[in-house]
Amino acid sequence: MPTRRAALLAAPALLLAPAAPAQTRWQAASGFAEGNYHTRNLRQFIAEVREATSGALDIQLHANGSLLPQPQIKRGVQQAQVQIGEILLTAYANEDPIFDMDQVPGVVASMADARRLMVVRGPAIESRLARQGMALLYLSPWPFVGIATNIPLPDAAAFRALRLRAYSAISNRFGVLMGAQTVLLPAPEVPQAFASGLINAQLTTAPVAADTAVWDTSRVFTLLNIATSNNAVFVNRRALEALPAAQQQALRQAAARAAERGWQLAAEAHEHAVSRMRERGMQVQEPTAELLAGLREPARVLTEEWASRAGEEGQRLLSAYRAQG
Repeated sequence: MPTRRAALLAAPALLLAPAAPAQTRWQAASGFAEGNYHTRNLRQFIAEVREATSGALDIQLHANGSLLPQPQIKRGVQQAQVQIGEILLTAYANEDPIFDMDQVPGVVASMADARRLMVVRGPAIESRLARQGMALLYLSPWPFVGIATNIPLPDAAAFRALRLRAYSAISNRFGVLMGAQTVLLPAPEVPQAFASGLINAQLTTAPVAADTAVWDTSRVFTLLNIATSNNAVFVNRRALEALPAAQQQALRQAAARAAERGWQLAAEAHEHAVSRMRERGMQVQEPTAELLAGLREPARVLTEEWASRAGEEGQRLLSAYRAQG
């Protein structure tokens, strides 16, 4: 048994011992599946933040819409229901055309183009989120859009036989200009739409096509390479500013690494998805010269329509992007 004297001597040491840092617990919401590369990137970002802050900032990720459905995530972060959210930007183009800029067919023709465009429009996206009480952490790319069909597409005229699933307002407009019958559908509804005959083709990326077992409904995947899109990961600004400066810095540094990692993950996901489709017997094809020629006029119309909606700032961003090409 310790003596009274020993206990008294130990007391000052206990008083001088540093207190354990208080832990801040955050919630993060994403509508993307657990195995999706965007979710894996976000999860690694969270792990790096936890490590850099020695666990003082602990973020719990709720993927696949398990906490908030995809359409509610942006507002959920605005209202501080959750602190971090991830969304597909093009889904919010009705709020601002800047969110849809990379979806305009023909604006980007390579992933290098997509990277340049992200740099040009990144500050505009950041300022819009800031006005709504949020701070952009990072943007992460999707691979190029392709089209899954049961028939090859030798030229633009082949679109007239398609009942085409679109996933955004601008992709829907693209299908109309190409002469297809279009239906706007989220990815989870695509298999049933094929089964019922509502659609016989879909616009999608290779990773989403593979994740939804596209080989069950289609025989051909054509790599159109005419549009891409970004996810945005963002934080409630008040929650961010309430953190100690060192934790804010750790968050920003981890976000910068996640932004860069996203490009490699997108490339890997695309190649893996293409391999999966070929292993299942699908033809994965580059577009013919005739098909590419048939895409030019719809792309021109869509670019003009977008510039008109986006106004002076959108036209300035488009000019700045093209000046770098």
